[in-house]
Order: sequence, then C-alpha cells, then structure tokens
Amino acid sequence: MSIVPLHTHPGRLRASNLLRTAAAVAVLLAVVLGLTLIFGRTGERIAVQMCVNVVAVVALAVYCGNTGIVSFGHGAFLALGAYLSGILTMPAALQRSALPDLPSFLAGHEVTIWVSLPVVALAGLAFAALTGSAIARLVGASATIATLGLLIIAHGVAIAAREITRGSQTFYGVPRVTDLVLALGAATSAILLARWYRESRLGLFSRAARDDEDAATALGINARRTRFIAWCASGTMATVAGALYGHMLGAFSPASFYLGLVFAQVVMMIVGGMSSVGGAVVGVIAVTLLQDTVRQFEGGSTVLGVTLPEVFGLTTIVLGLAILLVIWARPQGLVGGFELGPGADANLLGRLKPRVTPARTPESVVPATLKASNLSKSFAGVKAVRDVSFEAPTGRITGLIGPNGAGKSTLVNLLTRAYQADTGSAHMGEVDLTRVSHHKVPGFGVSRSFQNLRLFSGLTAYENVLVAALAAGHDRKTAAAITLRELDAFDLGEVAGYRADGLPYGARKRLEIARALAQDPKILLLDEPAAGMNPSETDDLADRLIKVGKTRGIGVLLIDHDLRFVNRLSDWIVVMHQGGVIAQGTPEDVRANPKVIEAYIGKGRTAQKAEISETNRSQPTEVAIK
Repeated sequence: MSIVPLHTHPGRLRASNLLRTAAAVAVLLAVVLGLTLIFGRTGERIAVQMCVNVVAVVALAVYCGNTGIVSFGHGAFLALGAYLSGILTMPAALQRSALPDLPSFLAGHEVTIWVSLPVVALAGLAFAALTGSAIARLVGASATIATLGLLIIAHGVAIAAREITRGSQTFYGVPRVTDLVLALGAATSAILLARWYRESRLGLFSRAARDDEDAATALGINARRTRFIAWCASGTMATVAGALYGHMLGAFSPASFYLGLVFAQVVMMIVGGMSSVGGAVVGVIAVTLLQDTVRQFEGGSTVLGVTLPEVFGLTTIVLGLAILLVIWARPQGLVGGFELGPGADANLLGRLKPRVTPARTPESVVPATLKASNLSKSFAGVKAVRDVSFEAPTGRITGLIGPNGAGKSTLVNLLTRAYQADTGSAHMGEVDLTRVSHHKVPGFGVSRSFQNLRLFSGLTAYENVLVAALAAGHDRKTAAAITLRELDAFDLGEVAGYRADGLPYGARKRLEIARALAQDPKILLLDEPAAGMNPSETDDLADRLIKVGKTRGIGVLLIDHDLRFVNRLSDWIVVMHQGGVIAQGTPEDVRANPKVIEAYIGKGRTAQKAEISETNRSQPTEVAIK
C-alpha cells in the first residue's frame, strides 16, 4: 500500500476536537466562577456539587453515550467508591468506634485521598470487569434492566454488610476534603478522558455498534467487547466520582446512592445530550441550577405575596417534566449535534483532496477465490438455500441474479457468517469461513454491503469510512488517508462532515460501498447496491465500480435486480431460483439459457422464449429477460 501523508488534515481535525473539549471545560469554569463570585460560600458549595456531578455524569455518558444503553447501575459504583475511600481515609481512632467489626484487611489505614483514589479506581475496574462480563452480553432494554438489577443488589448488599457500611445507618467520619480545587480538577480530567475515549478507536467502534451492531460486526468489530470496555472505563470513572461525592458529604447511607441520585444523574445526561461529553456538562449545569431553584420552593415559600404550600417531592416532579420536555423538543439534548467528532467540519473536508494512490494494483493482488461448496440453509423447515456451489475469484466481477425469494441475500449472509450454514462450506482461499466467528470474516479479505442500508446514522460520513479503515487494523494516520481516498473515489468529499442519516439516498448508497472498500478487501460483496437509484445514478455507480475492479484487481460478487446493471458489469453470472443454482456462465450464455428465461417469465410461453432468445440475444439483459 502506498499512501502519501496528509499534512494539514489530521492536524486540523485534532485542533477541531481540542476546541470542542476546551469549550466544555470553559463553560464549566465560567459557571463555577460565576457562582462563587455572585453567591460566595453558598455558590462555592453549589459549584463543588456541580463539579462532582460532572465527574459522575461524564462517567455515565462514557458508557451510555457510546453504547446507546441507559444505565441505572452506576449508583453501585458511586457507593463502592464512597464507602471504600471513606474507610481508607477515616481516622483510625474514629474507625475503631464507628466500625468495630471491620475486617482487618480494611482497618487502620488512615491514608490521604490521593492514596485512596488510585485504590478506589482499581477496585472500580475490578468490579466493572466482574459485572460487565454479563451486562456486555445484553443490548437495549435488557441491558438497562440488568443495570437496574445491579443497583438493587448493590443497595441490598450495602444494607446487609453492617460490619463495613453500618447498614442503613449513617456512615460518618469521612474527611470532607473535596473542595472546589479538587472537584474542578477532577471534572476537567473527566472531560478530557471522556473526549479522548469518544474519539479513540474503541470509542468509534462503540458508537458504530451502537448505531448498527450487524453492520459493525460485518466490519470486524466485536460489539460485545466494545460494550465491555466502555462499561469498565465508565465504571472506573464512576467509582472515583463516588469517592469524591463521599468526601464532599462527610456522612452518608446506602440511600444516598440509590434511585434518587441515579435518576437525577440520568436526567442530567439526557437533558444535555447523551451522546455528547459537552452535553453531559451542560446537562449537569442546567439540572443542578434547576434543582437548587426548585428546592427553594419545595418547603413552601411566598412569591409575589402568594404563599405556596409545601410540596414533598417537587424536585423529582420537575426533573421528570424537564426530561419529558427535552425529549419532546430536542431529542438529541440541549447540545444537539455540536459534538459530531472527526469530520464534523464539512467545509474543511470539502476543501481537502486526498493525495493518495490506490490501495492495490491488479499486479500486487495475491489471487484468491471465494468459493461456496454445497451451501444449504433452512428457516422453519423452508429451504432458503439448497446445495449452492460457485466461485468468485479476484480480478472478476461475478453477478448473482434471481427472482425475489431466490435466496441471494441469504447466500451472502452464509458467505459472511451472518448466518450459520446447515450444511456445506464457504472458503476464502484455504480458510473455511463457516468455522470462524462472524466478526473475524473481514480479516480474511471479505467485505460487504447490505440489501437495506446499514450505515452508522449517528456518525458522520467521514467517521463511517474511518471506522472501517480502523477496524481493518490500520493506524490512525493511515486510516485517515484511506478514508479520504474512498470518499474522493465516490464523490463524497463535500458531504464528509454530515451525519449519515442526513445524506441523500444516492450518497448513502455510495457511502456504504466506500466504507466496505476502506477495508481493502480481496472480495467485495455488494447486495443490491443500485436498488432505489435513478438511471443516471445507476450508470454513475457502474462506472465507479468498473474503475474499482480494473484499478485494484479485487473480486466483486454483485447482487442486483437491475439486470442491465448486472450485465454491464459482470464477467460471469450465477443464476439462483428457489434456493438453488440453475445456471452460471458468461452473460451471453445465461441470457440464452431456457431455465433462466423460464425462471423470469414462467412456463407456457415457449414460443415467446424462443423468439426472445434468438432475436434479442445481443440486447441488454433486462430486455432479453423481461
């Protein structure tokens, strides 16, 4: 591979990301300074609470924002951090009277918070690894319910472990050392870490799996592993936040870390914008100020001469209304799309042209063949694919056609291990793809697109392609160059900074192919790439694919219902009908095959078939088989 380094583009992207990080820190700093200058000691107290909440909510967003799963289980990490740091830093004399039955390995340490925080972080990481091994297997509502179960279990354990936590009684004697300097420093560090993780390789993989797990797996991303790592990183940060919270309160109980606190922090995250680190910061600021304002009225007060009654739970009610209002008015949160990440500067990417050479030339490609051997697959007793055998070598475009329901897409899913074959095998060279994990198939030189668009809707066009290049094992600089090369090859440079779900349909179809090609595959599987395109878009795509095949020497397995499109591109065509292969050969041979004509126009029209076969043999396939 020969890639000319891009000198300006990566640096400008880093500057753009740094600017977004600095903006989040600057907003927090401005609010903290404003509170302390205007309200004095009261404002400082609110500012400390706000900064500690920033650490906790940013930690929550590392998992929730990057995986799309809302967690209620982070209260368990907060409690672990608070109790463990409280025990380690508590004066030994007070500890002996408050916790007389404390296990010996925890007793008598009396260390500073700077010693306890690393211990707390390691404990949080271990706890996250233990719980994450199960939670990472789940997605959606199931994962959310599992995290709620974790919170309930942790709350019960904290009450039952009286020797360590004093049960439901107040745990007192914790040094109140979380001042404004410590809290603000921790909040700044949390923002920097969360932004770094979000834009890292693992963060991009997590967000890709969040948007479409099947498409991410098809690129070689282990979605379960990305969720596990996000959970561990998030849990570790949340445990540190719990320690800071405990040292801010000085005295607490298991109820301090239960549903009330967790609900408030989830509201902060969603109000600001779950998928954005800056959103977490803005959400904390907005909700903290809202909470402190509403609390003034919760106990009853007089406003403009009107005496308001005491309303127990008013703060919770207002928080609930706030989250409903934000979800209705701004589903992405108050911050919205401010923090799109790499490629978000559309004007910048539109001006830059990639100075790269093709990934491979035909001469440099090691010949390889994707070979199906007697593949079969049934669903509920219905044979979707029956004993299918064919080959798709490099350097050739192989068309795969057949009427609706012929089993073409099922076959592609078998070849890429999205489905497990009942019988038969699929080999890429000497490797039997039916015996490898789904996410490992791209590593053997097979990449694909999907029948229905499977883009990562929450990522930019640039990020969609970048994820594929990174998943192929390239370093960040090389992956960025490959990304620009593929965007340029499919005329997507001007829209590189836009979210994928905001692109025109034709651009989205080209983007999915560009993403697949970013992995430099030996065999590219295209499942109806021209579906839904108008004739001019189809012709343009055909020209681009022909160029790709000639300049890179890769093999293409092309499925499409536009027979003129397939005929124009294909050197060899395989025809499926009712799950089996009924013919294969050159386009001319396939057009003249009686079984193919019968499959497309049905029985009882022998004379017409013969006339079509003889008269229109040299015409486009869509005319010959109409």
